[in-house]
Amino acid sequence: MPHALEPLVRAAFLDRSLLADRRHAGAVLDVVAALDRGTLRVAEPTPAGWIVHDWVKQAILLYFQVATMTVHEVGPFEFHDKIPLKHNLSAQGVRVVPPGVARFGSFLEPGAILMPAYVNIGARVGARTMIDTWATVGSCAQIGADVHIAGGVGVGGVLEPPAARPVIIEDGCFIGSRCIVVEGVHVEQEAVLGANVVLTASTAILDVTGAEVVEYRGRVPARSVVIPGTRPKRFAAGEYGVPCALIIGLRSEATDRKVSLNAALRDFQVAA
Repeated sequence: MPHALEPLVRAAFLDRSLLADRRHAGAVLDVVAALDRGTLRVAEPTPAGWIVHDWVKQAILLYFQVATMTVHEVGPFEFHDKIPLKHNLSAQGVRVVPPGVARFGSFLEPGAILMPAYVNIGARVGARTMIDTWATVGSCAQIGADVHIAGGVGVGGVLEPPAARPVIIEDGCFIGSRCIVVEGVHVEQEAVLGANVVLTASTAILDVTGAEVVEYRGRVPARSVVIPGTRPKRFAAGEYGVPCALIIGLRSEATDRKVSLNAALRDFQVAA
């Protein structure tokens, strides 16, 4: 069944003049507040796969029109923006290390740790997940539980078009230093990305573990161990190496998540 706020948001997205009506503007504010509490989310897993709630993304886009620029003071720091920071982190069981920033409208589940990093509006970070130093979690990205997003990782935001899938990183994944994951790429459960892997919607993800290469785009299969690679491509000016990602193995089934992660990095000589 549609959420009670959905018709109001959809109508305002088609006709922005409706935001002058208190009901429609209030619906937008209520959706963003629900995202901040974790009672709504932009995308969620179902038995049939992940579904995207495009009307929730519409509400986020409308929020920028409804909200006004405000000065926010945090001790000696001053911000001038339309979106405040999250509050009541202690009550939510979330650790944020200065100067880590999580914007209002994002949600961090209990046990999440945010180092001096950034989580944007609409994003969701699962329980016991670590967002390490200088990593960014873009708008609407969905990060699962027990994930490690290592230092300097860029997880892209996907707000437009509203129906577009956000970046999804499922439970138990390890995303190595300086990786980039953007354009709605889906990293499935317990996958490992070695340092500097770059994944866009068009990046070739090549499973080279068998006699014949298997190619994926936009999806890293569960438990895969992935490293950066190149493959030759001919252009008018000659042949050059084009970036790709290589699946070089799977995490061991014989060990738990933590041990298998260490084993994967050691056995396949993957830099973290």
